[in-house]
Amino acid sequence: QVQLVESGGGLVQPGGSLRLSCAASRSIRGINAMGWYRQAPGKQRELVATIRSGSSTVTVTVYADSVKGRFTISRDNAKNTVYLQMNSLKPEDTAVYYCNVMTASGSALYGWGQGTQVTVSS
Repeated sequence: QVQLVESGGGLVQPGGSLRLSCAASRSIRGINAMGWYRQAPGKQRELVATIRSGSSTVTVTVYADSVKGRFTISRDNAKNTVYLQMNSLKPEDTAVYYCNVMTASGSALYGWGQGTQVTVSS
């Protein structure tokens, strides 16, 4: 099992940027797929970005339509960290953001950590 700790959230004005980090307790080199999720108040948790890679040199990223073109997911295997760069933030991006390892079927593998709060407001 791997423990994941999210950080980097905060309060930002609309149009601003944040970079979230997801630090793993062990090497993620052999983990094929990881994802960033978010949960807004009163709403279900949703998957916003996925990054798939592993022993292959090819990396595939997939985004929810609501963040496509604004968010970028990346991973640094040497630092055991997955990132989510968020640009052109909107008030509707306000949520608690979580990361997780993804199964082959696309569901989250582990339980949820504390996440990191992102608030977009003027």
